[in-house]
Amino acid sequence: RAVFRRLACGDAEGRLEALFGRVRAIQGKSGPFDMLLCVGSFFGPASETEWAEYRTGAKKAPIPTYVLGANDQETVRYFPDVSGCELAENITYLGRRGLYSGTSGLQIAYLSGTESQDEPAPAYSFSAKDVAELKTSLLSTPGFKGVDILLTSPWPRDVETFANSVGEINSKKCGSKLISDLAASLKPRYHFAALEKAYYERLPYRNHTVLQETPQHVSRFIALADVGNSSKKKYLYAFSIVPMSSMDPADLVKQPQDVTENPYRKPQKEGQKTKPPLCAEEEPASQFFFDLKKHQGKKRPSDGKERGNSQPKQAKKPPQPTGPCWFCLASPEVEKHLVVSIGTHCYLALAKGGLLPDHVLILPIGHYQSVVDLSSEVVEEVTKYKSALKEFFRSKGKRYVLFERNYRSQHLQLQVIPVPLDHCTSEDIKESFIAQAQEQQIELLEIPEHSDIMQVAQPGTPYFYVELDTGEKLFHRIRGRFPLHFGRSVLASEALLALPERADWRRCAAERAEEAEQARAFRRDFQPFDFALRA
Repeated sequence: RAVFRRLACGDAEGRLEALFGRVRAIQGKSGPFDMLLCVGSFFGPASETEWAEYRTGAKKAPIPTYVLGANDQETVRYFPDVSGCELAENITYLGRRGLYSGTSGLQIAYLSGTESQDEPAPAYSFSAKDVAELKTSLLSTPGFKGVDILLTSPWPRDVETFANSVGEINSKKCGSKLISDLAASLKPRYHFAALEKAYYERLPYRNHTVLQETPQHVSRFIALADVGNSSKKKYLYAFSIVPMSSMDPADLVKQPQDVTENPYRKPQKEGQKTKPPLCAEEEPASQFFFDLKKHQGKKRPSDGKERGNSQPKQAKKPPQPTGPCWFCLASPEVEKHLVVSIGTHCYLALAKGGLLPDHVLILPIGHYQSVVDLSSEVVEEVTKYKSALKEFFRSKGKRYVLFERNYRSQHLQLQVIPVPLDHCTSEDIKESFIAQAQEQQIELLEIPEHSDIMQVAQPGTPYFYVELDTGEKLFHRIRGRFPLHFGRSVLASEALLALPERADWRRCAAERAEEAEQARAFRRDFQPFDFALRA
């Protein structure tokens, strides 16, 4: 299969000598490139003198160069044919919008200009109609999976969501919502943009919902600075690419370790999130749920909308328990002598009949059934407690294993159990859970890094999940019966803690005085790590 070497550049603004001089230098050092793709403003206020030499053939671009159209009224005159044309030898204007696919099979979608609310849009802009027509023409192609490259001048709005910082650039102000929608639909493997005089290479993002859709290729967004800028920001980007159509499907959908959620997918509306939880044995009737038996992401019929990436919920009052709850902190049923830390939204308590003396629970103060039901501020504090416990246990030469069983329980309990670092690795722990799950016909699947449980399970879905303090996670969608002590039994097994006699908490009950003493000891040791005491 052929590998193509491409260069992409930001706003040239007429500085063609600087641009092509740099291209020649790179080729002299790194060998030939096949093509130069220019986004942003190719022409600028001072273009005329340099451009005349290329237009007349006195000078020639060193490699085939493809450019986007005008971004302002002043430079419209450089583009005589709105549908695209050769501007000079080796310099081609792609056109207002479309798909360029040369003999290589590489598919390059492009959209010239800046976003306009007017219809029809000015000659230097695009409208919602332009974007809709471009999307329709490509999405109607049989077997469409995405494009190899997308070229736009403006940034997409919200591109920095879930990602590394963009510095002083605010895509909510300068970014285009229409381009966000276009990128979400076309799923480019590379998306180049410019105009903001900044270099930004976003972490790659995925184009599917984990465990609900068939895995797809990732997308990379790269914004490039202006040619020859005095700050020496990167304006030329070299990359190698094999056309999607020539790639092995397994290679195409490989997910890099630093992949993030898709920044353009919409979270569910608040009203859709707050349906009352179902009983553990109930099967939801009209939602999409990924069938874990079918890895290709086939979905059962639905009359609801597909769940997109899940941002933490906005503040809302937790539902009230239907009867006495052993874990709501305000409830008289709570065994307060086991409580070891109280935050604003969560608290820590030693487990009654714990597998070990430092087996601890993270619990919401209010009544929530599972992690996927939590409001954003509760999620934030759960994360703080996880970090504090990781630091605490690591100081004692241990790593924690956390699990949740959202099945036949009415109040969220995150069970946190420490395992000696020198006793087993994180791989040992994962293998033990997966092996014992297979013995019981339980399908436990690994969730990719940078995903969270709220992207996998919907409110009301019975599930079991395991999380290591490295962030690695395993997930099982419960569809029938499920062994209530499964998580604890795996950790108690000979392969891990070798405490099989303590697999059932009811056999581990201690006297109240002993429990209170264990809680005092934990509270004392945990104090230097307890952020709640510093609040």
